[in-house]
Amino acid sequence: MPVKKIYKSVAEVFGHDIAPGLTLIAAAVLALVVMNSGMADSYTQALATKFTISYGDIGLSKALLLWINDFLMAIFFLHVGLEIKREVVDGELSSLRSASLPAVAAIGGMVAPALIYFGINYGDSSALEGWAIPAATDIAFALGVLALLGKRVPVALKVLLLAVAIIDDLGAIVIIALFYTANLSGIALGVAALVIAGLVTLNRLGVRSITPYMLLGLVLWVAVLKSGVHATLAGVVVAFCIPITGATKDEEGPLLTLEHALTPWVAFGIMPVFAFANAGVSLAGMTPAALMEPIAMGIALGLFFGKQIGIMGGCLLAVKLGIASLPSGIKWKHMWGLSMLAGIGFTMSLFIGNLAFDSVEQAASVRIGVLSGSILAAIAGYMMLRVVGRSSD
Repeated sequence: MPVKKIYKSVAEVFGHDIAPGLTLIAAAVLALVVMNSGMADSYTQALATKFTISYGDIGLSKALLLWINDFLMAIFFLHVGLEIKREVVDGELSSLRSASLPAVAAIGGMVAPALIYFGINYGDSSALEGWAIPAATDIAFALGVLALLGKRVPVALKVLLLAVAIIDDLGAIVIIALFYTANLSGIALGVAALVIAGLVTLNRLGVRSITPYMLLGLVLWVAVLKSGVHATLAGVVVAFCIPITGATKDEEGPLLTLEHALTPWVAFGIMPVFAFANAGVSLAGMTPAALMEPIAMGIALGLFFGKQIGIMGGCLLAVKLGIASLPSGIKWKHMWGLSMLAGIGFTMSLFIGNLAFDSVEQAASVRIGVLSGSILAAIAGYMMLRVVGRSSD
């Protein structure tokens, strides 16, 4: 497949960890360039263009932007769900001891940014809808920046950052389910429940063909979309139902097979497309005053300072209480750099921002806050870990 060939080529040149992050950066920069050029109207009109898929009297009609944010992101969350299940069953999160530090770090890294945002926007009930935006971490971006440092940082730091980001994504999934759900449809939820029962049955029967899971997953996506619950959650449910083991001990299981198959599509297809569709913000009239708007400021400060306060504070408390310990080779300076990189919200923050706000003005503030906070976190985290790496040589 062309996408796999592109993925392998770029990964060989830049490295598997760096390639997805560089692709995301390129897509975001391109969106900014297009939105601030003569192509801005074409860009916005294209995203607003409606596409319809129908069979007889049954069909779905949505703007291109919504297809990207609802359907493509459901596939992204399927990929995230596969990673979460793998790590919980047979990875860094498989034991209570190994999961304690990243769990505490992720929880602190979600709570503190949300509190900062809440404090800045207190009194504005409309703005408070975006409290969860700075709580997110972009796995690809954060790992991409960390990979740029090469051997300057311990391998264990990458593993820890990945674990923190995965738990953070799980938290984002729960937040979306609980707080960004529209009016519910009982009939659609009933259909979704039946489909989930079918997926669980397939798992219990030991069905290892991926096809039936995907077919039922498509039905589940439509049912969840119509239910009022955000459609991307269907991807996570399907992921949790796919078996992790193969028919024999030496055979790769369906979960790993699907995860590996989706990786290049997510890295070089879904995430760049999402970034291009959502990062376009007009810089016309961009002044310090724009960053001083409560929504933008709450997001930027939440991502940059909130992540540091929450992750460092949570980890210090957990270590002092004996609940967790720092991995071998990891120092507190490394943890500080990690907490900065976790402030790269980008795609996940933009995604939650799309769920939180409908107005053009609020959406623009979200993009300004996410981009400024994420860029600042990326630069600061990179510089911090680069200095720590030198001092450790």
